[in-house]
Amino acid sequence: MLNLFSASGESVLTQPAKQHRIIAAIDLGTNSLHMVVVKIDPTLPAFSIIAREKETVRLGDRNIVTGELKPEIIKKAIAALGRFQEIAKTTNTETIIAVATSAVREAPNGKDFLHKVETELGLDVDLISGQEEARRIYLGVLSGMEFHNQPQIIIDIGGGSTELILGDGHEPRTLTSTKVGAVRLTSELITTDPISNAEFQHLQAYAHGMLERSVDEVLAKLQVGESGRLVGTSGTIETLAMIHAREKSGVIPSTLNGYQFSLKDLRELVNRLRKLSNSERAAIPGMPDKRSEVILAGAVILQEAMTLLGTESVTVCERSLREGVIVDWMLGHGLIEDKLRYQSSVRERNVLKLANKYHINLESSDRVAAFAQSLFDQTQGTLHYWGEDELQLLWAAAILHNCGHYVSHSSHHKHSYYLIRNGELLGYTETEIEIIASLARYHRKSPPKKKHETYQNLLTKEQRQIVSQLSAILRLAVALDRRQIGAIAQVQCEYYPQLSQCNLMIFPSKADDDCALELWNLDYKKGVFEEEFGVRLVANLEKSTVASFS
Repeated sequence: MLNLFSASGESVLTQPAKQHRIIAAIDLGTNSLHMVVVKIDPTLPAFSIIAREKETVRLGDRNIVTGELKPEIIKKAIAALGRFQEIAKTTNTETIIAVATSAVREAPNGKDFLHKVETELGLDVDLISGQEEARRIYLGVLSGMEFHNQPQIIIDIGGGSTELILGDGHEPRTLTSTKVGAVRLTSELITTDPISNAEFQHLQAYAHGMLERSVDEVLAKLQVGESGRLVGTSGTIETLAMIHAREKSGVIPSTLNGYQFSLKDLRELVNRLRKLSNSERAAIPGMPDKRSEVILAGAVILQEAMTLLGTESVTVCERSLREGVIVDWMLGHGLIEDKLRYQSSVRERNVLKLANKYHINLESSDRVAAFAQSLFDQTQGTLHYWGEDELQLLWAAAILHNCGHYVSHSSHHKHSYYLIRNGELLGYTETEIEIIASLARYHRKSPPKKKHETYQNLLTKEQRQIVSQLSAILRLAVALDRRQIGAIAQVQCEYYPQLSQCNLMIFPSKADDDCALELWNLDYKKGVFEEEFGVRLVANLEKSTVASFS
């Protein structure tokens, strides 16, 4: 069963209030900032929406010359986020999960903006890639619509990008993100009002050409005999549905979830919209505030996508990225136990997929990861105070630390950084990917330094500390498998604070192996660990053997 979520705002929760958990999700989109506050019942599991907020900020209206977010828009966005925080407080929200997408991803000062948000509001905003955005949109749609194990093509038209996704209720078959959005195309391609014939034809041709690759990817994953219903999400599609419903029946349905309109009707609406000025479009009944400015470009994107896909109608789903952020949080906190369970291991599967792509020796990487986890656990609470989230990042870096060998043995740690950074690791935020890549970058050679560009990409003191400390642990773990033959079975760590000393007891897999190369490599690499944690590291080979890692 996949229909475990309330598809409307009505409560489906029947358990005692003390079991409810209230969380909020904020989406910093190119056109608008959105927040949804939900009440989760972990016993079902289900969530119902108890509040929605939206503010049209236009982060995508960037400086034409530099591409940077404008100071006045940054100020407006921070004020809106502050207001969202206050509303969340009134609903007793436990936590706020915030994500930023296309506009912030592409702006040269995007990360500076997120740092400013964290400094002024104490709100941590995760920057996510286009593919990760598509994955969470898929989760959101799954939470509001039954797929019946049949393929569905999902289209989400945002301000800066359009996501096309193919899935059948299980693992997504295709996740794509294309740099065409309602705000982007309006600002880049439309200068006339009403739009001139030449600009309109260019708009259509540009949207068509840009979407071709994503559509081809989707169609290639449809099996013989499958067609795939088109499901549309986002403000553009909901607005078009509202206008269509009002004009066809005179009333707007209580929920747009499941509402359909045809490509034929969409084409007629596009032809009407193109002849109207912005003020005339704004006067259309059902047109939301400021949507009139970008609705034509958004409608053209949908029209061209439907034409390329060969589909005659689109079905609206009111759930999308924000709800997908909620579902992803529920998966991460073990609150969902159904066919979506595979999603909870999405991080592990994508790390292993990347490892396979770059022909990593997984037996050795598994041992390095096990050593890293063991050292992490044994020094937690004494040398460091990181938790489960940081341990997950260390695991990923340990598995992938040698992937740079795929490019070249020389400076392979630097190649590892590049391959991980650009590897589209689904399930992770851009910040988390940056940390994983940096941990791999510093598993050998020079320790992190302020002058390194990769280290400068870590925006907060906490992020830099994670990389500095956990990369020092990873160095030791790599040394413990120096020959990549499993020579060392286990390591035990004892910390003596009065001596500022750490003793490592090394247990060999074979009693007659002196592990000389591993001990030499530990001695060679321990300096970074000693300096980072302010301890003296002493390693000793034990005579007895112990059971190796499983």
